[in-house]
Amino acid sequence: AMKILKKIVDLYQKENLFCIWFAYEPVVLLIKANGIKELYKSNKEVEKSSFYEFITPVFGQGLVTSPASMWRVRRKLIAPCFHPELLRDFLTVFNERSVELVNILQEEAKKDFTDPKKHLTDATLDIVSESMFGVSLGAQKNTDSKYVEAIESLADICMRRLYKPWLWPFCIFKLSGAYREGIKKANLFFDFTTAVIEEKKRRYLKAGKDRDGRKRKALLDLLLEHHFDSEILSEEDIKEEVITFVLAGHETVASTLLWALFLIGHHQDVQIKIHDELDRVFGEDVEIYATENDLNELNYLECAIKETLRLCPAVPFFGRQTQEEMEICGYTIPEKTSCFVLTYYLHRDKDVFPDPEKFDPDRFLPENAVKIPECAYMPFSMGPRNCIGQKFALMEMKTILSFILRRYSIKSLDPIIEVQPLMNITLHPSIPIRISIRSRYRHEQPQN
Repeated sequence: AMKILKKIVDLYQKENLFCIWFAYEPVVLLIKANGIKELYKSNKEVEKSSFYEFITPVFGQGLVTSPASMWRVRRKLIAPCFHPELLRDFLTVFNERSVELVNILQEEAKKDFTDPKKHLTDATLDIVSESMFGVSLGAQKNTDSKYVEAIESLADICMRRLYKPWLWPFCIFKLSGAYREGIKKANLFFDFTTAVIEEKKRRYLKAGKDRDGRKRKALLDLLLEHHFDSEILSEEDIKEEVITFVLAGHETVASTLLWALFLIGHHQDVQIKIHDELDRVFGEDVEIYATENDLNELNYLECAIKETLRLCPAVPFFGRQTQEEMEICGYTIPEKTSCFVLTYYLHRDKDVFPDPEKFDPDRFLPENAVKIPECAYMPFSMGPRNCIGQKFALMEMKTILSFILRRYSIKSLDPIIEVQPLMNITLHPSIPIRISIRSRYRHEQPQN
């Protein structure tokens, strides 16, 4: 799919937008900031693309997929849960799971190389489940967990349907093996979520709605408070939102971390700068927990993460659907038309990012970042329906990478040209990534 898309984009790379037929649906593709700005800044109503319906059986009507009327109500209720003050409370979880991860990587450092994808996915799944549920799935310790296996297979099932137009009509999809497999996996996770909600509800009622009983509250705790206080959110609504954050939150972060390690492992000059910054902030203490102030001082590491998201955006496209006829860059777009922003190609606009294939974190130093036009860089989408968890994700990624790179030096063994991106719900490498991990400290290095 990426090869075909690249040929099309190369053909129309100077255009603000162009239209293709995706099976029997016309789709407008945007790869330039001008057209995207007109779409996202329009005062005309724009919904999520109808293609998001393909993931609704898994995500339900959470923030990612819900129609505008439902989204407005839920976003307003959920936004306070991601206030910086509350995010600070999650740092303990980030630190604890990061320590667990680097200890696992200590065993991998004894090998010639490792593919860190599984370890990163398990760590982010533990973090997001503990932050959202207040209950860790224990993915790093129990790699054979049926819940973990179910979660990891759901995205693949959704994408299988997307690439098979004959399965688009739900009445046909419902008869397929993919649907039966998807429902089986989804129900396994839904049942787990329901059990956690019931237990949380029981404790909440037993405590007489005592909100001071635990300092650090998971998203589920805060949503239950909304449920009992206002009854605006039903238990089903709560389940959909928590599931959305767990499924969307762990995969995107794990994907970005994997690409970051791959790219940093190819650019030793960048890695040296990151090591110098980490040594300045933390000294030689590889186990000390990162504080909010520490993370705020990791400016160059943040630039490296942002540059990773430019080259390898976790979500390679965002879809919107016009609800009425509108004009974009002089073209009339009919109502009910799906418009997709291809962030993977938007971020490679030579007019905005010279030498676009080069991994250069300096692009995001303050004096350079201010020159990036609006809507030319949008790894977390843009506008009111942007990613509500982007600050959470950035704090999580900085914490995890700070632990890994404080302790280890890494080297990527596969040439960049051989590792092609695959467009799924998130951007995946085409082959397993081989990374050599070595301790930065002599006493931890394997003995021959």
